[in-house]
Amino acid sequence: MAASSRTGSWGDSMLPLDCVVFMLVRNGQVLAEKRKATRRLAPGAIALPGGHVDAGEGLEDALHRELHEELGVVAERTAYVCTLLHRAEELRKLHYFAVEGWRGEILNQEAEALLWIPLDEPAALEIDVDRTAVAEYVRLSRSG
Repeated sequence: MAASSRTGSWGDSMLPLDCVVFMLVRNGQVLAEKRKATRRLAPGAIALPGGHVDAGEGLEDALHRELHEELGVVAERTAYVCTLLHRAEELRKLHYFAVEGWRGEILNQEAEALLWIPLDEPAALEIDVDRTAVAEYVRLSRSG
């Protein structure tokens, strides 16, 4: 009985937290962020930017809202890439989107720093599911 009452185990009934993650792609590079050291999740890590999906919000709506909140841009061309599960403090369902066109100048509104990482060097990303998603984007873009 005690095992079934634990929170955070793979077998429990907790639903994963939905998040959108965006890959702004330009000139063979993807935009990443160095997370602030004060962030609760993955402080200081080099990661793809993103955020939580609000209750009742669609994935595309969350994508557009988070892009504006974090980077100050408006997406013009987006494509769904993949969805991956990630165990952080809670189980997260990360919905990755490629953003290949946008309006506005990219502004750093939440991270310690923004940096461009070559698509063929995803090892610079410190979160394993981000590396997997970038590899999937590269695979899909080459097969299309």
